[in-house]
Amino acid sequence: METAVVKERPTSSGRIESKLRVLHVGKYYPPHPGGMESHLEALCGELKRSIDLEIVVATSNGLGTSVELLNGERVTRAGRLFNLRSAPFCPQMVRKIRASKAALVHIHLPHPGAVLAYLASGHRGRLVITYHSDIVRQKVLSRVLDPILQHALNRADAIIVSSSNYIKSSYVLPFYQNKCRVIPFGIPLDHFQRPDAAEVARLRHLYGPRIVLGVGRLVYYKGFEHLIEAMNFIQGRLVIVGHGPLHNALQQKAESCGVSERVTFLTDVQDVRPYYHAADVFALSSVARSEAFGIVQLEAMACGKPVVNTRLDSGVPSVSLDGVSGITVPPANPEEMGKAINSLLSDPLRSAAYGRAGQLRVKQHFSLQGVVRQTLTLYHEVMNSSRHK
Repeated sequence: METAVVKERPTSSGRIESKLRVLHVGKYYPPHPGGMESHLEALCGELKRSIDLEIVVATSNGLGTSVELLNGERVTRAGRLFNLRSAPFCPQMVRKIRASKAALVHIHLPHPGAVLAYLASGHRGRLVITYHSDIVRQKVLSRVLDPILQHALNRADAIIVSSSNYIKSSYVLPFYQNKCRVIPFGIPLDHFQRPDAAEVARLRHLYGPRIVLGVGRLVYYKGFEHLIEAMNFIQGRLVIVGHGPLHNALQQKAESCGVSERVTFLTDVQDVRPYYHAADVFALSSVARSEAFGIVQLEAMACGKPVVNTRLDSGVPSVSLDGVSGITVPPANPEEMGKAINSLLSDPLRSAAYGRAGQLRVKQHFSLQGVVRQTLTLYHEVMNSSRHK
């Protein structure tokens, strides 16, 4: 198979300049919601300034394959043959990778279908993997696919992990520590610091002066049922932005806890930024290592909000630090979470100090520009190194 390492282009002086070609392979792509999806969109949106890139993902709504040009990025949504649990398998993904002339393929995991597609494609270029999280809950799927995953990790030139803590606590990554490179997820800080003042004022008027915000898909590992139960210890209103299969169950949970009048579910919010700015406290109530990082913490911190998160053996507590930018509590402990949130609602000076520290922390450690620089550096290191397989 022909593999083109670079794409040549003339500069303004007439000199020929080479540009690295990279194919990103993800699970889904916005507007499909999710942390992996938003990271892929943000990262590629900046990488395209320095490299030639294409994106291939699974379609989220059918068998047909489509190609779109989104913000200057060519995005192929490959038709799904079937889903195994929540994992899409797409034969067209094999063909897309095989036909690619990219010098480097960058796969975002967990995505068993992408691993199979890559291995079946016979692509001979370099391989970088971003290891977002282990397969945590789907033990049967994990046992079946782990040998295939290990083959891909053995093949990889580098493995990006969002935190050193996740490398240590993973059941897979300790065997590949020599390949792991810690590059955290990042966000465009400026994007979250220009709120619509009128919309923020409207939300404050609508929901009152003590707003607790949760953002994320309504799935088990987000632990929203514990956040709802925590409202028994909170004087304020909870606003949950997101949708997912547990929507009805969580509404019933609010009713059974007697807090339904103080819990609002919003399933169709197009711009979450005014909600961050209107909130007094942001809560991340996740209960499982499927939550490897929690990008929403960064978004809340960028908006100057204190964060109450959970002490998971993942990267979550290394994003917002206990006693620096918020409070960290044990997972699945509604009373501790409720008391922590209420203490911040009752202490505006402390909350403001945590908010300022969080903004500074995002700027210093989690800017999207910094993440892009580190990623490009890794690409060039991989391309310039000899393979050690």
